[in-house]
Formats: sequence, structure tokens, C-alpha cells
Amino acid sequence: METAAHQDGLYLLLISVHGLIRGHDLELGSDADTGGQTRYVVELARALGQCAQVAHVDLLTRRIVDDQISDDYWLSLESLEEKVQIVRLDAGPDEYIVKEQLWDYLDSFADRALEYVRELGRNPHLIHSHYADAGYVGTRMANMLGVPLVYTGHSLGRVKRRRLLARGLKRDVIEERYNMSRRINAEEDTLGAAELVITSTHQEIKEQYELYDYYQPHSMRVIPPGTDLQCFYPPDGCEYDSEIFQGIARFLNQPDKPMILALSRPDARKNIATLVDAYGESAELQQVANLVIIAGNRVDVADMEEGVQDVLTDIFLRIDKYDLYGKVAYPKHHRADDVPVIYRLAAASRGVFINPALTEPFGLTLIEAAASGLPIVATEDGGPVDIIGNCNNGLLVDPLDTEQIASQLLNVLGDVPAWQAYVNNGLAGVRRHYSWTAHAETYLQAIAPLLERGEPVARRLLPQRSRMYHDRTIITDLDQNLLGDPESLADFVDVIKANRKCTTFAVATGRRLDDALRVLRRYGIPQPDLLITSLGTEIHYAPRLTADTGWLRHIDHYWNPKAVRRILAEVPGLELQPRKEQSRFKISYYIDPAKAPDVDEINSLLHRNEQAVNVIYSFGQFLDIVPVRASKGFALRWFVDQWDISLDHVLAAGGSGADEDMMRGNTLAVVVSNRHHEELSELTDVEHIYYARQPYAAGILEAIKHYKFLDTCGVMPE
Repeated sequence: METAAHQDGLYLLLISVHGLIRGHDLELGSDADTGGQTRYVVELARALGQCAQVAHVDLLTRRIVDDQISDDYWLSLESLEEKVQIVRLDAGPDEYIVKEQLWDYLDSFADRALEYVRELGRNPHLIHSHYADAGYVGTRMANMLGVPLVYTGHSLGRVKRRRLLARGLKRDVIEERYNMSRRINAEEDTLGAAELVITSTHQEIKEQYELYDYYQPHSMRVIPPGTDLQCFYPPDGCEYDSEIFQGIARFLNQPDKPMILALSRPDARKNIATLVDAYGESAELQQVANLVIIAGNRVDVADMEEGVQDVLTDIFLRIDKYDLYGKVAYPKHHRADDVPVIYRLAAASRGVFINPALTEPFGLTLIEAAASGLPIVATEDGGPVDIIGNCNNGLLVDPLDTEQIASQLLNVLGDVPAWQAYVNNGLAGVRRHYSWTAHAETYLQAIAPLLERGEPVARRLLPQRSRMYHDRTIITDLDQNLLGDPESLADFVDVIKANRKCTTFAVATGRRLDDALRVLRRYGIPQPDLLITSLGTEIHYAPRLTADTGWLRHIDHYWNPKAVRRILAEVPGLELQPRKEQSRFKISYYIDPAKAPDVDEINSLLHRNEQAVNVIYSFGQFLDIVPVRASKGFALRWFVDQWDISLDHVLAAGGSGADEDMMRGNTLAVVVSNRHHEELSELTDVEHIYYARQPYAAGILEAIKHYKFLDTCGVMPE
């Protein structure tokens, strides 16, 4: 291979320190370090090498000599294309180690990389670092060589820390196991040094990078990754001979009908149950098309992880509720190489692909479907907005509106010219925006100004770095506190946005997760960092609505919902609310105070029957039974314990009896003025509780000023 030193054209240096990187048979998913990032960086290097203006591409990674892995990773050089090679450098021990243990060896890697460039005799025109560890290396190299730095984070430490906390890991464990502070500091330094940050979606910029001090959106550019057009392409007729077609067809009375295809993990956030509701409630949609649900692989649902069990069981119960047998297919098994065939089967049936997820950061399945000749209907959250905006190949929907989902599916399926236009637009749009060739062309356009500038762009200097962990929290009920006065709500939202980097914004509500999200969206309230729903029985964290599974395990203690229902079945004045208001850890009744016993008597009845539960009475008409360890207050304390926030740095805003235990104790609290505040009258003598004169969000703002809660956190707008 001719070296970069003897060629004209651009010399580009990519860095991906960790993972098992080679030019063939990538070991995707063998561990946490071999995910999509490894494929991305290899495909990017190849695509850039095929561009005429690029003379040479080096992909720097760590050399690994380990009997437990392939000797491919022992090679110092590996050719990918005529102008592209992988360069493996020694740093740290010979054996393979996970990325969290690499930090002490990164300076050595950076020194070796500089030696390699100097021996080559030609500086790169640009360095592109992938992931935090490569960001650390790239920052040092770019500073030494005086060349521009481009950065792609792939995943970010501040976001991952939230997910780890949601899994129940303690802060000290996260620091010890993941070196999280070093990672986040490296990301901050890299964002401060990088002249261009490349992301996959606009939402990634706003909801993930915005968490950092060096959030500078003017230096960020969305360039979506490419998809393999050799794998995903329109139907050719052979797909009907496949085994997976037989596996789908056996469920259906009329397998030749158009398919409504949903393909995702069995995750509650993917919202497949709502799609089943939309299909089940629409006789017209059932007449026009079959519904095909590909939701992972299963052998016995009873043996699966509890969260997956809940999702699949919910889907099956809804299929039974609407009697959709013969109209819905949900095969138990499929192979990875079946996925392109499934897309082509749906396209050949003149069907549609749907992604009804509550939140969708990118939407790779939508691109794969479009490349396979399928129109799409997708959630109006996140990546799908970009994809449909670029390709004009389908329609967006509110993922919580079953009528709109059914209507949009019918709009696509029922209009043959529009269906064909969506197909054609999708095929052209994927080639234009989401192929690796298109990615490389857009990439070169994005870096051109950096190469022409000569001198690095002046960076914004920050007076101090934000705290690694938020040290305070504002938590509020939804209905009684935030809704009712649009003007004060807008002022409250401005204050939250202005102080987001040092204050956790939390909402605690009796509503279900989907219902709470619908209300937040309707009123323009930003997604909370912490969302406590169903009266404290569920906890989710932004930005991906990550469920706190540790909390679910914690509250399952002594919970026996069947016994509770049996005991209360004959109590006068109690009527079970509709099934949609019930959940795994919440039993909800309407209560008629004129007929029902006193709430204390109901509580005593349950205790006499050995049921350790919390009984919550609110608004004079609702009675909820939840596990003894569950409530808004318990959920709040679980959160602050996990995140190591002092309770006296928590401002809890309540408006009804369901908020009482959230406000007692060492939290700072405010009771806003509304028609249900008398339910909190027993708190008048409790320390640290402020009774606001104003209602709704204005009352919370009044309390923020009363407590001087944000004076040392950020700047409140006037």
C-alpha cells in the first residue's frame, strides 16, 4: 500500500481505541464494546476511502494479543480498501480488556499514535475520534499536531450514568466499575476541543449533548449513519419461498392481505400494545390488512425476564380482548437473516411498516424498511421526524393516539398512488441520505470549512464546569400543580430550562406513563429527568424513558394483588376502575364515601388479612392500593438515595392528598393554592412546608423565591 506521505489529497485519521475491530466478520454484540459503533467506524473508513478527494484513511485502534480471541487482532496493519487501513498500536497489557479499564493506558496510546504520524512524515488533515476514550486521545493529538478535531460520542457518559442508576447501581459502584467521572470529564474536554461534532439525529443534540457544559449546537451536525443496500432491497418474489413466510402465514386466515409490520424488542417503550389497541378498535383496518408483530424470540414466556414477560403478556391479552385470532401474526422465532426477508414480504403484500415507540432516538428499522420498498408510519418523537422529513416516505403519528394511528395506517394502505409514491420516495431518499456513499459525501462537505480555515475556531470558555451530579431536585405533581394556568406554566418551563444543568426536574403523578407523556406533550412541558407514575409504582429516567428495574424489584416485597382484590370484592361503595387504570403494582377503585367504610377501616381490614399495602385516598372519589414500599414519597427517596442528593436540596410541590408523604420529612415543600389543597391541611404545622398564595405553577415559582432554591444553582429569568 502506498503511504499517505506520497499521495495528494486528504489524509484522514479515525480513532476507535476499544472493541474488537477488523475488516470482516465483526463480532457485533459479543460484549458491551462490540456494538454498532465498531461497524460504524469501519464502514465510515471504507466509504471515505472510495471518495476521489481522499488520498488515505487510517483507522487507529489498540493491538490485542490474546489467546482467547482471533489472531486477526494481533496484526499491526490490516488493509480494508486500496486507500484504507486499520493501524493497531500497543498500549497497556497485551490481552483484551474492556473500555472502562483503558483509561490509564490512553496517554500511552496517544504517544504511540503521534510517533506513528511522525514516522509517516505527513500530518493528517483531520482527526475524527469515536467514543469518549478516543476523544481523550484525539484531543491530545489534535492539540499537538495543530489539526482540527471531529468527535462522535456514540453514547454519552451522563446519559449512561442515568441508565445505570435506573438499574439500581449505587453512585460509588458506578464510579469504581465504569470510571464515570473520568469518562464525563474526557467528554467535556473533547467537546471543548472539537470543531465539529457529528450526531445521528437532532434529538441526540438537544436531549443528550445539551447535558454538557460545552454544549455548542452551532458546531454540531446531523449526518445519519448509512445502511447496507446490499442487504435491504425491494422484493424480488423469492421471499414467499422462505421459512419465515410459512411461520407468519400459519397465524393468518388470509395471509395474502397487506401486512402492517411492527418489528422491535419486547420493550414497553416500543408501545406495541397501543398498536394492538389501534388495530383492535378499527374494524376497517382489520378488514384491509393483517398485523404482523416481530418482537424478539421466545421459547416459554413464563421463563423470560419479568419486564419482557409483562410486555408480551399484555400484547397477548389485548389480542384476545379484541378476538384478533387469524388477523394477527406473532411468530416465536426468527433469525437475523430473516429480517430483510420480513421487510420484503411486507412490501410485496403492499403493506406498511409502523414504529409506534414512545421515544425513538434514531429509527434504523425505518431506514431498513424504506430501503426494502415499504412506506412507513412512525412516532412523531425523535429520529423518525428527521427520516420522514428527508425521505417524504410516510406519515408521523402521536404514539398515544389510537384513532390517529389507525387513521394514518388507513391513509397509507387505502391510497394506491400515495402508497407507490411513498415507496419511490423512500428508495430514493435512502440512497440520497442514508447510504454510506451519501454519508461520506455529506461528511466531506461538513469538514470542508474546517480544512479551509487554517486556524482552529475560537472556543467558548466556561467559568466553571457543571457538577458531575445534580445536587438539587424540583419535583411536582402534574394535574394540580402544572395544569390550569398556561401563563405561569410558561414561566415555570423557562425557569426549568435555565437551570437544567444543575437541577433535576421531576414529575410525580398518579397517571399511567403513557397518559402522563400525552399530557406533557399537549402542554409543552419538557420531558422530566425523573418521571414517577402510577402513584409511585413506576420510575422512569430521561432521555429514553429508562425504567428503574431495581425499584420494581424493591416494591414487589409482600405484594399479593389477587388477595387484595378478593378481600375488597365485597366492601360496599367500592368499584374497580377500568382495566386501563390498573397496573401490575396498582389496584384502583372508585369510592363512594356515602356507602364505603372509612379509609382507615379499609386499611385495617387489609392489615387484618395480612396484606401489607399502602392505601391512598384522593380527590374524594379515588382509592388506590399499592405495595407497602410504594408511594410518591418512597419513590422520591429511592431516587435521591440512588443519586446521592440531600433531601434538603429537594423542593416538592403538592396539591392533593396523594402528595403528602412526598412533602413530609426533610424535603422543602410547597402546597400550591387549589381546590384540593385542603387535603394537605394536616401539614400546616410541619416544618419546611410553605403554603403558596398563588395556584398552579405560579405557586411553585413563589416557593422557589421563598426558599431561594436556585440562588446557588443557576440564573433565574426575571
